[in-house]
Parts: sequence; C-alpha cells; structure tokens
Amino acid sequence: MVNFEWYRTFKAIYKTGNLTNAAEVLFISQPGVSLHLSALENYVGYKLFDRSGRKMIPTERGKVLYNFIVEALSKLEEAEKTFQRSTEKNTPTISVGMCFETFQITLEQFVSSLPFNIIIQFGLYPEMIESLEKGILDLIITPQMVVKNGIDYQEFSKETIVLIGGNETDGNEFNAILKNENLLEIETWLKQQKWYGTTGDMEHLRKFWQLNFNKHPDFRPNYIVPNINSIVRCLSSGAGLAVVPDFLCKNEIENGAIQLIWKGNNPLINKLYFASRKKNEHSAEINLIKEKFLSLLK
Repeated sequence: MVNFEWYRTFKAIYKTGNLTNAAEVLFISQPGVSLHLSALENYVGYKLFDRSGRKMIPTERGKVLYNFIVEALSKLEEAEKTFQRSTEKNTPTISVGMCFETFQITLEQFVSSLPFNIIIQFGLYPEMIESLEKGILDLIITPQMVVKNGIDYQEFSKETIVLIGGNETDGNEFNAILKNENLLEIETWLKQQKWYGTTGDMEHLRKFWQLNFNKHPDFRPNYIVPNINSIVRCLSSGAGLAVVPDFLCKNEIENGAIQLIWKGNNPLINKLYFASRKKNEHSAEINLIKEKFLSLLK
C-alpha cells in the first residue's frame, strides 16, 4: 500500500523542481525526501524524475502519474486541513522521542498541561535520530550526537553513570576494599554480587567497566527487568548492584531508598542534548517542551 506522504513528497518535488526546495516545503530533511521518492519509484517500478545537477526533471511517466493523482491529492490535502480545523481547532501535534525512563521522571508530569497534542515514542537513539531526520519525530532527547546537516543539537545537561546498590547491600565492605586501590580486588568483589540489568541496553555497564577496569565485563546480570526504573524499585527492597544514569535515581539516593556505591575512578559522563530539525514549523511548541525539561534542572 502506498504511503500518502510519498505522493505528497512527489508532488512537492514536481512543483519545486529539486529536493532541497521540496524538503523546505514539507519541513523534513532532504534525505527524508529522497527516501520517500525512492520508495514511490520502487513501488511503481520506474523512474519518476531525471536528475540534472540539482534539478529534478519529471520523466514522461512521472508526468502521467502527476496528472493522474494531482486532483485527488489536492482533495485529500484539503480534507486533511478541513478535518484539522473542525475537530482539532488547528492544534499542532508534536512527536517526541526519548528513553522510557526519561519520560517517566520528566515530561510525564507535564503532559496534561501542554497546549498541543503530543506523541511520545521510545526506541534506540540511532533509530530516533533517523526518524527525526525523516520528519517522523520533531524533537528527541538523547545522549548521542550523530552529526547531520539538517539537525541541530543543543546541550542542556549532563548525566554521570554511577554504580548503585540496594538498601541491603554492604556498602561499607566495598568502601574498605576501595581504600586498598587494588583493581583486581575491587573487580572480584563486584562480580560476586547480584546484578540487575535491562532487556535492551547494557551499554552503560559495558562502558563503565571498560573505563574503570580496561576490559569488557565477562558476566551478565542475574536479573533482567524491563527498564531502569524497575531496577531502582527492585534495589530499594533488597541487595544487588546496577550501573545507571545518576539523574534517574537521584531522589531515591537522597531519601535513602538505595545507595550510591561508586562513581568509578574514571567517572563516565554523558552530555544530554535536545535534537531537532533546523527547519521546523513547530519551533514554539518544541521550545515549550525544552522549557519544561530545563525547569526540572533548576
């Protein structure tokens, strides 16, 4: 089944004459325009444009397709606008990507107060950056910067990846070992403990271990749970260890539900970024979401 956006992109290229102008009209990236066109050409089975420098010249079959769909496409676009006016009163919809845990402790509490529609998506950061570039997402909160011409990154905070322990973990025993500054002894003690991890992301543990012991961890967590918030809740009622971002467990450490065991001899610090397309029709809404995040850091 053909995606409606493929036809919309085809029409924009046809009318503007090149990919860059089409991207500006559609408020998506140029790679996103190319992807839509490629998908449509693969579907119909022939080229729709000849590339001449930066110009996109419609082929004869491209002209036939345009003449065939342009009236129907215009009616669909008009219906889309009418539906938006009558039922949603021109309320924009913003799509935001972030990790599940970040949403729970930040934006979740503000969702009901936002004066626009919002769609939250969770996933892997490289995939979210690709969705941002294609115009599927409008904003992502990410610790990873993948340089793209059409994407703007704004650093807004930092996270330190720390070793935390349950309220029944013997932190004093570890501190005594830590004073000896014997990495092998420290590593041996840590590997003797019960560990918690998540189903999808062991990157924090791998990086923390590599940075402090110059090797990859040669063990797997004993308990795999759905997300980091689950880890924190499990540790608050027992013993065990986990490596997590500090801002996801700050309150629990402060109120004594869990323990901060170790930041590592070489702290693992990640920068946190807002990432959005440089050309975006929803800048006011995106800025409001950014303000909500920043208000939590004061």
